[in-house]
Amino acid sequence: MSLTSQVVLQFGDALGGPLGQLLVTIVVIGVVVLVGRVVLKIAWRLVTIAALVVGLVLLASLFLF
Repeated sequence: MSLTSQVVLQFGDALGGPLGQLLVTIVVIGVVVLVGRVVLKIAWRLVTIAALVVGLVLLASLFLF
């Protein structure tokens, strides 16, 4: 049996208990929060750009038409 499979088997037992499940849950929540931060950062930039473009179009329509 290779060293990697032995380590996986040992951690499998540790993650099966209540504290292991809690750790897995906290890590999953952390990953979701990190991905959410990246998505919200991009979304905030898109909303800001859209507001500027619409504002410029509104100003242009007031003065040009």
